[in-house]
Amino acid sequence: MATLGEIRALLGEPGFNWTDPAPWNELEREFGIQFPADFREIVDAYGSVQINNQLYLEHPAGHLLHNLTESIKGDLELFREEDMAEYLPSPAGANPGELMPVASATTGEWVFLRVPDGPSSPWRVLVQELDSPAWVLHEMTFSEWLLAYLRGEDVTVCSRAFAPDRPFFEPLS
Repeated sequence: MATLGEIRALLGEPGFNWTDPAPWNELEREFGIQFPADFREIVDAYGSVQINNQLYLEHPAGHLLHNLTESIKGDLELFREEDMAEYLPSPAGANPGELMPVASATTGEWVFLRVPDGPSSPWRVLVQELDSPAWVLHEMTFSEWLLAYLRGEDVTVCSRAFAPDRPFFEPLS
């Protein structure tokens, strides 16, 4: 699994460094799942940010416009609509095998975490391209996926054109 240190080396020092578990506890209680530790660690470090002017990550303690809990609610509603559900290989939701929307990109992709089938099964990343019915399941953790993205690798959301010199982020206000 990729580490926060590897991500920090490429993306830069985080400035959010959240330590209060209350927003996560509330989010996890609402959806009945516990988000993967690597995802939480990254979002706690960086907060609600836009990476490379492309990828949006949000924190559950973020402002109303950039709040992970509110974004998940809206995205679940969107992807549960009949005409949108067909774009995903399995339902959007918090049950085993379902897809939990956790990030989006200005280039039209949604990033989902696939809820594990069982307690020993790993979380995986699925990226759906909104402008087509295409999706890709990446057999990697969120931190591995984000590290690959920051390195400019094609993980469905590709950053090369958005960060030709080096990855960067800006806090969302």
